Amino acid sequence: ADALALLGVKGGPAIRPGSHMPVSMLLQMAGKNIVIDAGLGVARGICDQGVALTEIDLIVITHLHSDHYLELGPLLHTAWTAGLNRTIPIIGPKGLDAYWKGFQESMAFDIALRMRDEGRCDFDSLADIQVIGDVHQFDDIALRTMRNVHPPIVDTYALRFATQDKSVALSGDTAYMEEMATFAKGADLLVHEAMLRAGVEALCARMTNGDERLRAHILRSHTDAADVGRIARDANVKQLAINHMVPDGDPDFTDEHWEVEVRKFWDGPFFLGKDGMKIAL
Repeated sequence: ADALALLGVKGGPAIRPGSHMPVSMLLQMAGKNIVIDAGLGVARGICDQGVALTEIDLIVITHLHSDHYLELGPLLHTAWTAGLNRTIPIIGPKGLDAYWKGFQESMAFDIALRMRDEGRCDFDSLADIQVIGDVHQFDDIALRTMRNVHPPIVDTYALRFATQDKSVALSGDTAYMEEMATFAKGADLLVHEAMLRAGVEALCARMTNGDERLRAHILRSHTDAADVGRIARDANVKQLAINHMVPDGDPDFTDEHWEVEVRKFWDGPFFLGKDGMKIAL
């Protein structure tokens, strides 16, 4: 059955004791396994869903912040050692090919050794890196993309996957934008990033190696939880889930805080993201 699993729901790249993992998702749709973003923990998260790394059909990267592609190379390398021997299309922003080349250079000794010593297939052939466009067709699944608002990055995208009878909209990392409601209109599921403003202030107050610029970035590049509820209402989606949550793992901000904000505008089915949560479409 078609479903989307939230493999990691934490906003930002750092992990700490008690925190969730950074963002990645596994969409199972029309018989395909689609990985969206590859933050730290993605390989483990996929396996925890009972899906072998050799069964991945497509990978999409929404933007080049580390918490969305840090584990892309390691994911493919681990899939390779698990037996992957075919090419996976990887759709992402301009510049992803440089990461792929650099990852291979950093692991050149091991990669060459395994090909020679273990008879592994050519590692580079596993990835067909493509620059993200407006529309991609993948068998029975159409992927539509929309640039979202995540300054200072320009090549950053919301995604909508649709078959004849199902659709899922994913906001990517973005500030509030009215256009998101149009983009997500009528979707079976909207997964939207979210922040609690008071929690951002608390997070920044504790920061030891960032300055005022970090606070400014978070506040101008992400969406208040209440506004996420507003988008879901305006889009009339069937279900709403939140991920990429800031803050995460702060005992002063509980599930109830998130619920209260989202419920200001949204009274439909709601999933407060947790690592490993699977949502049926």
